[in-house]
Amino acid sequence: MAARGVAREFEIVDLRRISHMLLDELLDEECAEWKRTLEWDFSSSAELVTRYVSMRSLDGIVLMDEGQAAGYCYFVTEGPKGLVGDLFVRQAHRTAQAEDVLLQAALDAIIRVPYIRRVEAQLMLLGERQPAPLLEAKRSYTFPRLFMLASLDRDLPVGRKQPDCLFDTWTPRWISETAPLIAQTYEGHIDSVINDQYRDPAGAARFLENIVHYPGCGQFFQGASWLAAHQKTNELLGVSLASLVSADCGHVTQICVSPKAQATGIGYELLRRTMASLRGRGCRNVTLTVTAANEEAVALYRHAGFGVHHRFNANVWEGFI
Repeated sequence: MAARGVAREFEIVDLRRISHMLLDELLDEECAEWKRTLEWDFSSSAELVTRYVSMRSLDGIVLMDEGQAAGYCYFVTEGPKGLVGDLFVRQAHRTAQAEDVLLQAALDAIIRVPYIRRVEAQLMLLGERQPAPLLEAKRSYTFPRLFMLASLDRDLPVGRKQPDCLFDTWTPRWISETAPLIAQTYEGHIDSVINDQYRDPAGAARFLENIVHYPGCGQFFQGASWLAAHQKTNELLGVSLASLVSADCGHVTQICVSPKAQATGIGYELLRRTMASLRGRGCRNVTLTVTAANEEAVALYRHAGFGVHHRFNANVWEGFI
C-alpha cells in the first residue's frame, strides 16, 4: 500500500494482512499510555482491536519496523462517512513524521472507498498536533477540544429547586426519546459540525447505541446516568449519561438540556447527580470532553470543579474531489 511522504524506516502494511499477535506489545504500551495520560483503562478497546484483527475484519494501517509493529491506525466507514477510530505510535518510534505518515496513509485509504464525502477524527493521544493538509478535501476544520477532570473527594451542593421537574435514572429504554432531544439541542451548534450524528434523531440514536453497547468511552454505567423530565407532561428535558473508564474513574459521555430548559439549573443538577453517583460507586475522579469554543458548557464544568487535564483536536474533512 503506497502512501505520500513515507518515512524510509517504516514499511506500511494493511492491518488486515497482519497477525493480531504482532500488535500485542504495541497495545500493551497503548493501554499504559491511556492510563497515564487520561486515567482511562483502554484494555477493553484493545481486546476488541485484537478480536477484529484476528478476524481480518478491521480496516487500518500498520507501521512495521524490522518485523515489529511500531504504530497502527484503524478506521471504519459507513455510507458516505469515514471515521478514524484510533492512532498510536510506540514511544521508541514516535515522531511527528511517523504519526503524520500513519494518519495520511489511513486517510488515503478512506477516501478511496466509493462515495466517501466526509471524514472525522478525534485522536486524544495526538494532543493538539495539527495533521498535514488533506489536499483532496475542499473543506477542512480543526476544533480544539478539552479533556477535563474533576476530583470526587466531596459532593457538590444541591442546585436550585426545580418544582416542575422530576429526576430519575436514565435507562436504554429512553433512547427513542433522548435521540430527538440531542438533535434538537445541537441544532446549529458547533458540536454538530464535529459529529454529524448529532444532526438528526436517527444519527443520535446510533450515537447512543454506541456509547451504551461499546467500550470506546468506557463501560456504560446506568447507575450514574440521569434524566430530567417535566413532572406533569413527562416531556424529557435533559440527560446526563455516564460510563466507567477505569476501576476508580468515571466519564460523562453525554450531557444535554432541551433549549427550552436551559439556564434553569437543570444541567448543573444532572451533572451533580451523575458525579454523586460515581462517587458512591467508589470513583475518585470523573472526566469529560468538551469543545473549547462551547464557553457556556466549559463555565458549567469549571463551576462543578472540573479543570483542563489534556487538550486535543477534533478534525473534519469534507467535499472530496
